[in-house]
Amino acid sequence: MSTAELMNRGMECLLRELGIIDAEQFISVIIRERDDYTKWQRDYFDKMDPEMIITEALAYDKENPYEGDPATIIS
Repeated sequence: MSTAELMNRGMECLLRELGIIDAEQFISVIIRERDDYTKWQRDYFDKMDPEMIITEALAYDKENPYEGDPATIIS
């Protein structure tokens, strides 16, 4: 996937999930903050045991079922 395609898909997700105002606010925060997301994610998940991650993932999936085309998950 090219950078342009990735950016387009990311914006589509943000707009669909957050709406235009919150999507713009999210982008502003990301640009303004100098946090290392990869480090934050590693710190967050390293504190969790695998069972907790699975439990949270299953709960999220139950509360937010995927309603799109299943073929797009794999692509």
